[in-house]
Amino acid sequence: MNQTDRPVKNPANKPNHKARVLLVDDHPLVRRGLTELLNRSGEFHCCGEADCAADAQKALLELKPDLVLLDLRLRNSDGLDLLKDFKLQMPFLKVLVLSQLDEMTYAERALHAGAMGYVMKENATEEIMVAMRQVLAGELYVSPRIHVMAVRRMAGAKNSAEDDRATSVEKLTDRELQVLQLLGHGFSTKTIAAELRLSFKTIETHRENIKRKLGLHDAAALVYYATLWVRNEGKKSG
Repeated sequence: MNQTDRPVKNPANKPNHKARVLLVDDHPLVRRGLTELLNRSGEFHCCGEADCAADAQKALLELKPDLVLLDLRLRNSDGLDLLKDFKLQMPFLKVLVLSQLDEMTYAERALHAGAMGYVMKENATEEIMVAMRQVLAGELYVSPRIHVMAVRRMAGAKNSAEDDRATSVEKLTDRELQVLQLLGHGFSTKTIAAELRLSFKTIETHRENIKRKLGLHDAAALVYYATLWVRNEGKKSG
């Protein structure tokens, strides 16, 4: 864990208080850029950094930040699982997800897991700052695109083609989505079981559930679908 400093003993009600932010991201250059952005802002301060789940949990307990900026892709761990662990440890923790993963697929999952906002890394820094302010104020933050999609669903409007693509994987649980992603990266069932620390039989069950929910008839169709899905997700985040 790379901690930039120890907790600031400045009460939140003082005028010069800066919100203390913990960065959880496995890309050193991203962390460096965000640290500079926060520390130059005059209203935020990066109190620590972590690049994996174990270091993030340690930093959370030691630093007790006002806000956590969390990426969903972490070294040897899954951001959604870490988010759920965070909320179990600190139910009132404010977490803003900042990720390359497409919001149409992951934003709702992140909010259900306990995040208070979701911003894609490709967005302008000003939107990131706005999202941080809103989450620190105790409000949810999502992009206009996600907001429109949610309103359309509540109104019972017919989905657009983009909404339909997102809906196709919404049927999957978070774990099934993890399995689909690993299949798309070329991992075998045995390797996925080791990666997720689950039994071979459990991964096989997940595969069968994914096929059923997505209307795929055999293992070849599942792997083909997973490969195309990961490729498309990569294009969106690139």
